[in-house]
Amino acid sequence: MILINRIKGITGMTDMKRAVVLSSGGLDSTTVMAIAKSEGYSIYSLSFNYGQRHIFELESARRVAEFFRVNNHMLINIDLRAIGGSSLTADIAVPKGRVEADMAKSIPITYVPARNTIFLSYALALAEVIECGDIFIGVNAIDYSGYPDCRPEYIEAFEKMANLATKAGVEKKTILKIHTPLINMTKAEIIKRGNELGVDYSITHSCYDPSKDGLACGQCDSCILRKRGFKEAGIPDPTRYMEIS
Repeated sequence: MILINRIKGITGMTDMKRAVVLSSGGLDSTTVMAIAKSEGYSIYSLSFNYGQRHIFELESARRVAEFFRVNNHMLINIDLRAIGGSSLTADIAVPKGRVEADMAKSIPITYVPARNTIFLSYALALAEVIECGDIFIGVNAIDYSGYPDCRPEYIEAFEKMANLATKAGVEKKTILKIHTPLINMTKAEIIKRGNELGVDYSITHSCYDPSKDGLACGQCDSCILRKRGFKEAGIPDPTRYMEIS
C-alpha cells in the first residue's frame, strides 16, 4: 500500500482550521467526516492498512476522501496480524446471524486489541505535526458491538493523556480535543444526519466478511446493524449484499 498524499509543509497548509479525521471507509467515520466538513474544517483523513481481512474498506476510504475533497488522505501501514487475537486479524471465523441481544452480552471476537488506541496515537502525532487541535473519530456507545474503546470514558481518558504526552500540550500551544459527534446516536440517527449532509453511503463499506467481489455478507454484526439503521431511518440501503441461498 502507498501513502496517497504526503503531508504538505507547514508553510504550504491552508489557513482554514484543520482536523484529523480517522476514516475506515465505513458508515460512521464517513458521517463524522461530513460533520467535520460542515463545521468548516480542512480535513486531513487518516486510514490504516493494519492486516484486516480485506482491502475493500481501504478502497472505500479512498473514495470517501475524494468525495469530500480532503486536504490530505494518508494511509498508514501497520501489521496487527502479527499480534492477532481478533477475527479481523487472525484466522478466526467472523460471527454470523447473531441477534442484537447476543451482540450486547460480551465483547465479540471482532474486537481488535487496542485498535482505537493505536489509531488515535497516530492521529495525535499527525495533529501535533500540522499544529491541529481537533481529532474526529466515529465511535458510538449505543448501536455498536460492545467494543471497550468506543466508550465515552475511554475517549475522555485518551484526551487527557494526549494533552499530557505532547510537546504542544505541555507548552499549551495546542489543547487537543477529540470529537465524537456520534457517540450517543443510534445508527438510524447517524444515517439521517449523514443524509442531511449529502453523504453518498453507496461509497462506504461496513461488512466484516465480504465476498471476493466486495459484496457485503449481510450476516455479520456490522451488516445487521447497518441494515437495521437504514430501515429505521426510512432511507433506502444502497449496500450490495450477497444473495443467501
